Amino acid sequence: MNSIATITIAPSAAERHVPGEPAGLARQRIEPASASARSLPRWVRRASGPIALVLLWHIASLTGALPGEVLAGPSTVISSAVKLFQTGELQAAIWVSLVRVLIGLAIGGTVGVALAVLAGLFRIGEDLIDATMQMARTLPHVALIPLLIIWSGIGEAPKIALIALGTAFPLYLNVYAGIRNVDSTLIEAGRTLGLSRAAMIRHVVLPGALPNALVGLRYSLGVAWLSLVFGEQINATAGIGYLMATAREFFQTDVIVVCLVVYALLGLAVDFTVRTLEKVFLAWRPAFSGT
Repeated sequence: MNSIATITIAPSAAERHVPGEPAGLARQRIEPASASARSLPRWVRRASGPIALVLLWHIASLTGALPGEVLAGPSTVISSAVKLFQTGELQAAIWVSLVRVLIGLAIGGTVGVALAVLAGLFRIGEDLIDATMQMARTLPHVALIPLLIIWSGIGEAPKIALIALGTAFPLYLNVYAGIRNVDSTLIEAGRTLGLSRAAMIRHVVLPGALPNALVGLRYSLGVAWLSLVFGEQINATAGIGYLMATAREFFQTDVIVVCLVVYALLGLAVDFTVRTLEKVFLAWRPAFSGT
């Protein structure tokens, strides 16, 4: 009879002994070879691209390859940002623009998701809603600015309406596609278990559509900031777009760059928020995270 050799791994300082197991054994965390080969943290590697771009920009400004009349250097931009922050103009502009985006996203998102749920769950809803939405989404919503001004004046209404139009269609398309792409075997399993229509929608259809819905939300947030840039050109008296328009009149490229950086940082912030929501609400779904 062949003897079976038992290999005992002595615990090291980094290993933790689990109560109930033999004293001579220890658990070891097994990581992929690709993960152990990485020497730099992910946040360092992700930040390397923007940092390299800023360094290249700074070098071009110092050497004169990029004149200040064409584009202000990073030091000038940082100085202008500090001045705007000290006077309170930057904070006020960010708050006004953020409120506009949130209101427009709330209106457009509510309409888009509601129509997507009706069209996705019910065939009659699809017949009445989907064709109209598919035609309307091909219209460039920025081209509707003259009509929005005629209908609602030059106050806050056309700015918010423009953002709502821009955010409604991405959410509609993704939520509708998510509902219709739910695995049919899950639907059959739910029917076999005797789930009611409401329980089927709550426990099977909506969770299955959630990944697409979050993708639509990320896309809608990007479109919201783009729509805000155009919307704040409509006789705005406050907001980031107003700062950019004023700076354009006086050829202040440093202030324009500050506003663009603020747009980018706000976009990264909302994207990070949606990524966090994905980790929370989609923890049940195993997904490929790269090699």
